[in-house]
Amino acid sequence: MTQPLVPAELTREELETWAALATVLEWLPSALDAQLQRDAQLTHFEYGVLYALADAPDRTLRMSVLSGYANSSLSRLSRAATRLESKGWMRRRPDPADGRFTLAILTDLGQQKVDEAAPGHAELVRGLVFDRLTSAQQRQLREISRRITGAIRSEEGWAPAANTPAR
Repeated sequence: MTQPLVPAELTREELETWAALATVLEWLPSALDAQLQRDAQLTHFEYGVLYALADAPDRTLRMSVLSGYANSSLSRLSRAATRLESKGWMRRRPDPADGRFTLAILTDLGQQKVDEAAPGHAELVRGLVFDRLTSAQQRQLREISRRITGAIRSEEGWAPAANTPAR
């Protein structure tokens, strides 16, 4: 009689690596949210939505594309879009090319909000992540992150356009 396969436990080294990554995954979002809430009255999710629109051609994306970039359900994105619209930072309208889709458009006020929020956000990201790593480690982190993302899902997440200026 064959024995059922028992999943192998993580090795001590794997467990230490996983614990370090899991801690980053838990602690980093709240640090990002706290800074953006304090300095720009935005959540990190909302900032990501505005930033992706600021980087898009004509500051416009389909909500479904934006949802994919944000790894968000359309309903979560819609609730965030409602909050952002109420502040005048974005607007939505039917896609004239295909009315089944809705476009998200960054307003001039929304662009101002991104420009206002970006320096403090960049400073925090630099202080928490990049200043702690060598250039080689930064490249390794980028490659490691891409590999893990690829294992999670086949479609790519948001990436800055080649001509995106640093904000």
